[in-house]
Amino acid sequence: MLTLYSTRSSGNAYKVRLLLAKLRLPFRLVEVDIFAGENRTPEFLQLNPEGRVPLLELEDGHILAESNAILFYLAEGTPFLPADPVARADTLRWMFFEQNNHEPGIAQARFWLRQVRGGRDLRAHDIDRWMEEGYGALRVMERHLVARSFFVGESLTIADIALYAHTHVAHEGDFDLAGFPNVRGWIDRMEAAPCHVDMDWSPEMPARLFAGDECGELSLA
Repeated sequence: MLTLYSTRSSGNAYKVRLLLAKLRLPFRLVEVDIFAGENRTPEFLQLNPEGRVPLLELEDGHILAESNAILFYLAEGTPFLPADPVARADTLRWMFFEQNNHEPGIAQARFWLRQVRGGRDLRAHDIDRWMEEGYGALRVMERHLVARSFFVGESLTIADIALYAHTHVAHEGDFDLAGFPNVRGWIDRMEAAPCHVDMDWSPEMPARLFAGDECGELSLA
């Protein structure tokens, strides 16, 4: 069975849990409390010297790090990763955008302003930059979604999952999505898609957190 090392409040870890739920793949969840330093123990650093979550341990013991790399691995051969070379490259384009242009502003702001005690004071000098970078990324997304339901093609891909994870909680980093109707509509479509699970979901939780008849009473526990 797959083993996922995850922190529940982490957007990057949530990406992987969301895709695992959509793929209906059973997995064992290991919660890592980064605020208690559990990601800095010698045992965890043996798994990932960078001390970051998520980590996915495969059945053969191989360890995969980096959330978008894990998404790419899990999505291979599924509708969430297009087979067409151009669409596949476009999917990667938006995943690179998420890590290079989106996450540094939106996710960092949420982490320091909402999750770290005293973070607003500790990183006050970074807030303006986070706002500039985050709103810049949101404007790019808004323009792209003018005539599109999803980021690549006509259906949900791992590009959408990568971007959704941090965008849907952007307000926790002081970002106001009121001026981004296309982004808000896309968030609604993401949350209405089959087998959607909330950020608090874990595999032992009841199936009520799934949406859509395709999942029904599914439980991954």
